[in-house]
Amino acid sequence: MAYADQKAGSGRIIAIIIVAAIHAVLGYAFVTGLAFQYIKQATEKMDVFDVQEEPPPPPDEPPPPPPEQPTQPPPVVTPPPIVKTNTPPPVVVQSVREPPPVYVPVPIAAPPAPPAPVAPPAPPAPVISKKAGPKGNLGQYFGRDNYPPSAIRDQAQGRVRATLTIGTDGRVANCVVTSGSGNSALDEATCRGARRARFTPAQDDSGRPIQSTYPLSITWQLED
Repeated sequence: MAYADQKAGSGRIIAIIIVAAIHAVLGYAFVTGLAFQYIKQATEKMDVFDVQEEPPPPPDEPPPPPPEQPTQPPPVVTPPPIVKTNTPPPVVVQSVREPPPVYVPVPIAAPPAPPAPVAPPAPPAPVISKKAGPKGNLGQYFGRDNYPPSAIRDQAQGRVRATLTIGTDGRVANCVVTSGSGNSALDEATCRGARRARFTPAQDDSGRPIQSTYPLSITWQLED
């Protein structure tokens, strides 16, 4: 049974191939015949004529040159004005180092000094019962021989008043000119002559010698 089926299948395939080949031949003949008839008819209808070639168009004329334009100088460009600005100098910041603090020792106040002792009151001035007086003539110490030579050359004259301090021994302890003559040589000669003089000292109520003052007035006058 299997062999019969295989044989029948092979015959069927062969039949199909033959039928396909016949159809292909018939189709090719049909198509070829129709195409030949159409080509023949188209050839008979075509008219043959000569075609003249058109002359080539003339070349295009070049465009006219542009009109000459007058040459203009380039515009003058004025540079902007230079503006000078006063630039301040740069600020230099210097670092200042603070000095270290100085410690000043605080002085310790000294204890207050004890109060000064109160001076005893001055003794009362003695009561003069007898004034001091010169011994002898005072004029002998202020005569021609005692006249200063410089005052004689200058023809200087005048009165000298002085206060003499007479000690307990009767000597002149101090001489103060209270009114001068206008000539220093005469003033000095007055005190110099007074110190040469001797005085009787003053006495108190008990008769004891005490220190006192004595007014002196000397007139210096040149002889004619």
